Amino acid sequence: MIVLRVAIPSPLRRHFDYLPPLDAAPDSFHPGCRVKVPFGKRELIGLLLEVTSETDVPLSKLKPVIEILDTTPLQPQYIRDLALWAADYYQHPIGDALLQSLPVYLRKGGECVASHTYLWKTLPDTTLLDISGRAHQQQALYQLIDDHPQGISQEAIKAEGGQTSLLATLETKQLIQRIQQKHILPDASHLLKEAPLPLNPEQQVALNQIIQGQDYRTFLLDGITGSGKTEVYLQAIHHVLKMGLQALILVPEIGLTPQTVQRFRHRFRVPVAVLHSSLTDKQRFDAWMQASQGEAPIVIGTRSAIFTPLKSPGIIIIDEEHDSSFKQQDGFRYSARDLSIVRAHAEQIPIILGSATPSLESLHNCALNRYQHLTLRKRAGNASAPDFQLLDIKKLPLNNGISAPLINQIKQHLKQGTQVLVFINRRGFAPSLICHDCGWLAECRRCDARMTLHQKPAHLHCHHCDSQRPIPRHCDQCGSQSLKPVGAGTERTEQTLNELFPKTPILRVDRDSTSRKGAMAKIMDQVHQGDPCILVGTQMLAKGHHFPKVTLVAILDADAGLFSTDFRGMERTAQMIIQVAGRAGRADHPGTVVLQTHHAEHPLLSLLATKGYEVFAKEELKRRHSFQLPPYQHIAILRAEAAYTGRAEGFLQSIRDHQYTVFPQIQWSGPFPSPMEKRAGFFRSQLLLSSHSRPLLQNALSSLCLSIEQHPMANKIRWTIDVDPYDLY
Repeated sequence: MIVLRVAIPSPLRRHFDYLPPLDAAPDSFHPGCRVKVPFGKRELIGLLLEVTSETDVPLSKLKPVIEILDTTPLQPQYIRDLALWAADYYQHPIGDALLQSLPVYLRKGGECVASHTYLWKTLPDTTLLDISGRAHQQQALYQLIDDHPQGISQEAIKAEGGQTSLLATLETKQLIQRIQQKHILPDASHLLKEAPLPLNPEQQVALNQIIQGQDYRTFLLDGITGSGKTEVYLQAIHHVLKMGLQALILVPEIGLTPQTVQRFRHRFRVPVAVLHSSLTDKQRFDAWMQASQGEAPIVIGTRSAIFTPLKSPGIIIIDEEHDSSFKQQDGFRYSARDLSIVRAHAEQIPIILGSATPSLESLHNCALNRYQHLTLRKRAGNASAPDFQLLDIKKLPLNNGISAPLINQIKQHLKQGTQVLVFINRRGFAPSLICHDCGWLAECRRCDARMTLHQKPAHLHCHHCDSQRPIPRHCDQCGSQSLKPVGAGTERTEQTLNELFPKTPILRVDRDSTSRKGAMAKIMDQVHQGDPCILVGTQMLAKGHHFPKVTLVAILDADAGLFSTDFRGMERTAQMIIQVAGRAGRADHPGTVVLQTHHAEHPLLSLLATKGYEVFAKEELKRRHSFQLPPYQHIAILRAEAAYTGRAEGFLQSIRDHQYTVFPQIQWSGPFPSPMEKRAGFFRSQLLLSSHSRPLLQNALSSLCLSIEQHPMANKIRWTIDVDPYDLY
């Protein structure tokens, strides 16, 4: 008897048993292959876990698999093991975790066959004379192809101005042929397109540590902005490529991917595979195949690329390791940074975590000697660190959030022919719309949040649930027409700066202004021309960008996050300030950073401005230790949401009452309403669990999941478990 154990993408935390297809050969079942199975009234694609002869289900109730979709496993065993480990650690259904480790194209049932790149060549014994003298475009196309005896791609023909629409015509006339391009990697001595940059002593020490062995080690490359972390990455990758191995690089956001890819393609003469959500399903699958078959020695991607298999893994690099986007915030709530360390250990390869503002967890792991701490404290070249100025704006008149002393500084820097960056981490025109007569505020009808006023195009927008509505002409409460915007976002700041500096280009960079394809590249091209301009933007400007002519960075609201209810609020604020500040003073231009604040006397803010992130982090870790907060405790949050107020909280209370006596060693906090209780029409509540013992917390969470699945309200309440949560919202 053969029983196929299958993982199904469903909310149920278990596998399912099936019988083999009636016409299948006994040796055609391989763990790791996709199978199409009946599941209720639907047909789903699952992943075969194992072939066994035992089952707890009566044979009469087992259904046969509809179809075996693959003849060989799609992933190496270590990737399946990584997904299973993640499902277990993050308390997620194994079927959903395993299927999410595959490209969407394969999850939808696409055939696991790589797309091939084709080249066009002229056929032997053909000449230009075989084409009519009046068919000038055909002649030009034939000549272009004939000038490339090794073959030319359709993209290259288009770039050269050839008429690609005529390729089929010449092929029909048997004048040209299409051949499959073979990927031949250059030998070790011809990997580089351009020579590496010379390293300073700090960079050289870091590189020597990284390349001294090809076994598992975790390095925290802690380098201030502009210290040349990327050059260390590039030279470490070159060392790996010379051994015939591959490199996986994770970046936090899609916006950073194009410039990262460009940097690598300029340095190396090898294919670079790119994986991120802006690509089509087929494009991501093709890149996935290039990586798994070893055709792409360098693989660059965002969070989900951590599950991309490599034929010859050599090194993993996590750039901006502190960034929150490495933690999935819904569904399968895994941390790509933490999983990358588990993967590197399984593959026995080195891993680099790079950041100018490392997470406190990573610094704590260095203190425990789990990670090797590599520091870069000097800026590359002759660049000096920017000067910080705390600008106390108490009692100062503000022009839409901009003080007169700051305006004067902006004028001075523009007169010197340099550029200015103004940072405000709020999109839109104004964060709220208020009635001047009665005090009514435009609030989202589905969230406990105010709606943001946008003017381009004009509308009210909730940035939490994405609800949108027209700007009202009258107050909803008193009918007055005296509606006023309160506060400033990027749009209003842009408008104010245009009024103050009418002859200077103002370039706004946020999610709204860069939504069109190519918009971000166009802005960056204008900045890199070096002419005086003012950049206005959100945290999109804070990461990874190189602005050699920016000499002044102005942070309009340095107080945001100082008094957050989230224990990580101060850490995130400090990281953002330092990351934004790092855009100033690159190359030969000294930089200044001005922080507008109502709390210039705040001890941690003052410490950050005068002593830097390293000293701030040590103080913040002491504070965390005194309050026994992560990383000195391990935490998880059980979240629940329901359509009616009180229902989610009651559900969590009954779970706590049942489980509290089973795990008295666990610290239980709550249930209590979430900081934003109502969101997208649902009322949310949460229960926080913490323990000094990670295994004990994991045992409690596993028991909790079983208890919830048997709870009579489980099907009426949305609930999730967030292990190692990044925020408490």
